[in-house]
Amino acid sequence: MATNVYLSNPTVTVNSVALTGFATAATLTRTNTASDTTVFGNTARVYSPTIEDNECTVTLYLTYAASETYATLATLVGTTTTVVVKPTSASASATNPGFTLTGTYLESLPVINAALGEIQSIDITFKGGTYSAVVV
Repeated sequence: MATNVYLSNPTVTVNSVALTGFATAATLTRTNTASDTTVFGNTARVYSPTIEDNECTVTLYLTYAASETYATLATLVGTTTTVVVKPTSASASATNPGFTLTGTYLESLPVINAALGEIQSIDITFKGGTYSAVVV
């Protein structure tokens, strides 16, 4: 029987700083880029894995206080870091794996997203990096 998972308390950590209290969404996608290796005589396309091209997009409320979103992310633009996303705040386990991108690159950071009467929310995307899933 299938089990539906309701995520009410996932965690997001960037550069060892917990941004869970500012995050409203996170998507970590593991991709292994395919290379077309079809040759004469094949009757269907043939693909082979080449290199990983992982990505993590996080939606955050933008705040400017010390150790909050802007202060944590501003110095990371143009550098690599580590991002960890877990389904819950519990310790990593078989049912709560810690999905990690190590050496992932932050290309850009929206520094303001202002609309009258609205809370600032930004989407940031970490590109590349080595994927791992920590299951204890």
